[in-house]
Parts: sequence; C-alpha cells; structure tokens
Amino acid sequence: MYRFSRAMYRELAGEILEDVQRRGNHLNHERSYKNHEQVLRACEAAVERLATDRHYFARPALTLFKDIRDYFPLHAQARVLRVIERYLDYADEFLQNQPNNGYDVYGNPLRCRASTRKGTPCQRVPLPHNGYCPSHQHLAETEELEPALAA
Repeated sequence: MYRFSRAMYRELAGEILEDVQRRGNHLNHERSYKNHEQVLRACEAAVERLATDRHYFARPALTLFKDIRDYFPLHAQARVLRVIERYLDYADEFLQNQPNNGYDVYGNPLRCRASTRKGTPCQRVPLPHNGYCPSHQHLAETEELEPALAA
C-alpha cells in the first residue's frame, strides 16, 4: 500500500512549504524536512486507514487534505486536493479488486464489524459485500436506510 502513499507524496513534495527554524532572534537557513515528513506520514496514515478501516472512513480524500493543507501555499491547494483524490481513488480501486479470502491486504484475518451483546467485537468472518457476518446482516440493512432517511 505504500506505493500509493509514496507516489502521492512524490507528486506533492515540490510544493511543500519550507519549515523555517528560529534560534533565538536568528533564522536558521539550514534546510529542514519536518514539513515533508509530516506530509509523508499523513499520506501513509490515510492509505493505511483506507486499507484497514474503509467502512468507517467516509471521505478519505477530504480528511487527508484537511490534515496537510497547511503545508502548501494557497495557490497550490486545488491541485493538492486533485492529486489526493486521484491517488486515493487508485488505492480504493486496487483494494476493491483484491480477492477476499478471509484476510485483509496485510494478511490479518477479517472480522465482522459488529459488536456482541457483551460489547466485545464479533470474531466471525464477514461476508465480502458489507463487512458483517451472517448473524449481523440486519445491521447492514439499517446502514442502507440511513442515507435515504437523511435526504
């Protein structure tokens, strides 16, 4: 999954604002990569969350953009958003085309998204189309109704 976050970072890296360091009353003219590191970490975290927690990550592109927009000049922000949307769409498409054999892209076993009556996470393997096990299918039906009721 790092190929998506790193490619996104590489395309955005040229526009990242320099981090100006101050020591007392003097500016330090040594180049700092603190802002670059923050942008890279945010890109990696967004792609990681997209891969592991897609059902609860409603608008990944907007979330990542809000996290990193302070590191870019105002005139570049529309382009930054377009780049983020494009790469996260690529990553999402890649994830949707992966075979679902009971494991996520990192080899971890998939678990149902529901909780038991005791409040512990359900340990059963979910069905591929909605992330719920057969016992909790009724929860998926309520998710489909919520957007319709909101409109």
